[in-house]
Amino acid sequence: MSKLNGEKRKIEIMDTTLRDGEQTSGVSFSISEKLTITQLLLDELRVDRVEVASARVSDGEFGAVKAITDWAEKNGYINAIEVLSFVDNGVSIEWMEKAGVRVQNLLTKGSLNHLTHQLKKTPEQHFAEIATVIQSASSKGIDTNIYLEDWSNGMRHSSDYTWQYLEFLSTQPVKRIMLPDTLGVLTPSETSQFISAIRTKFPQLHFDFHAHNDYDLATSNVLEAIKAGINGLHLTVNGMGERAGNAPMASVVAVINDFLPEAEIALKESSIYKVSKLVETFSGVRIPTNKPIVGENVFTQTAGIHADGDNKSNLYCNALLPERFGRKRKYALGKTSGKANIEKNLQELGLKLNNEDLKKVTQRVIELGDKKEAVTTEDLPYIISDVLNSKLYEEKVIVESYVLTHSKGLRPSATLAVCINGKLFEEHAQGDGQFDAFMNALTKVYSRINMKLPKLVDYAVRIAPGSNSDALCETIITWETNNKTFITRGLDSDQTVCAIKATQKMLNII
Repeated sequence: MSKLNGEKRKIEIMDTTLRDGEQTSGVSFSISEKLTITQLLLDELRVDRVEVASARVSDGEFGAVKAITDWAEKNGYINAIEVLSFVDNGVSIEWMEKAGVRVQNLLTKGSLNHLTHQLKKTPEQHFAEIATVIQSASSKGIDTNIYLEDWSNGMRHSSDYTWQYLEFLSTQPVKRIMLPDTLGVLTPSETSQFISAIRTKFPQLHFDFHAHNDYDLATSNVLEAIKAGINGLHLTVNGMGERAGNAPMASVVAVINDFLPEAEIALKESSIYKVSKLVETFSGVRIPTNKPIVGENVFTQTAGIHADGDNKSNLYCNALLPERFGRKRKYALGKTSGKANIEKNLQELGLKLNNEDLKKVTQRVIELGDKKEAVTTEDLPYIISDVLNSKLYEEKVIVESYVLTHSKGLRPSATLAVCINGKLFEEHAQGDGQFDAFMNALTKVYSRINMKLPKLVDYAVRIAPGSNSDALCETIITWETNNKTFITRGLDSDQTVCAIKATQKMLNII
């Protein structure tokens, strides 16, 4: 269905996040949220149309639509604002007229099963009522698009009725005929077959395809619909929608731009992620970390071999470059990291290490990765500091093992074993906290060898900005003796262990 002479075929994109997407369980956007999302979809993402609500639902819905149409009227978008309406003796039309809407998406029956069992009417009765609604809307200055609800099952099980209905609609003044896979049951081959047949029979009419994702086939079905000649698509941000959701905006846009050179869309790819994160925040529905294009992890390389390959002619990169969508590629730091991952993150921080130090940092990252899920780029300066500082002294004192207890109603206690110049000492003590108990036990050990420990004069703990509860933390302790003041640092995902590591460094310095 592509045009001759290399001319691209324009595909209209209608976003229905605010109507069909709001049917996601537990989601309800406020008036200001609906207005903000609409503005971003049209101004920033540049979709062609936005279905913002269903008519006559609630006072809140009316307020949202009125706010949107007031803004759209002032900014030249009024004909891009659409509302789902019903065959209801003019109630929807009156509602839309008051709300300032100029385009209705009229919900009608696309399968004989729905018509017979839900409306209990004949095709002729249904068609006559639809004609009346279209005429009434036109008299009020409202354009009509038609939804054929359950169209996919209509084509499967009552095609005679569906073809009869399409013949009727071809005689009516409607702008678009919208073909929804209401229950998400279509396969890609069926999508291609049904839409090809319709476009062949009615080449002059405009048809939209509205996919649902119950079998995780929505994006594949959209791909086939475009190949078959569809004129428009209905998508939602983050694939929001009832049950398994609708065709996801980000994936569909990427598929069209990368695999369908005959098709052209107006959407601005670089704004997808920004809009996606805003909708995530407003809806409260979290984006799965592995969701294509917009998921947190989809542009993160974890294995060191992948980072190494990216350094060597981008061997592990495909056409889905994160920069296209306003994002950056990341290289995870953890137990599967290699030197290449570390180097990529050092480049991000503007740091460079020699090979010996790089090996030591890599080994420390792997050790820490065994203890926690991931090490972040923000953790890296702490790790480097910890590793490089450890070269400044020879370890003659090692805290071999310890047991720390903290029980309600009992004083914290510590039992430790420390090796000093090859000799092992064990002690037990209580304290006001676990680290205080540890230091009291350590003081007992050093009193046995007639040594006095430095005085702890400052104790600070910090974690990388934006970290979670499993973050690496760095403990910085300032010690004071009779003739000097010095600082040691410890690094671990456990705060007390950090302090013990910093203390072991102090023991080796004195």
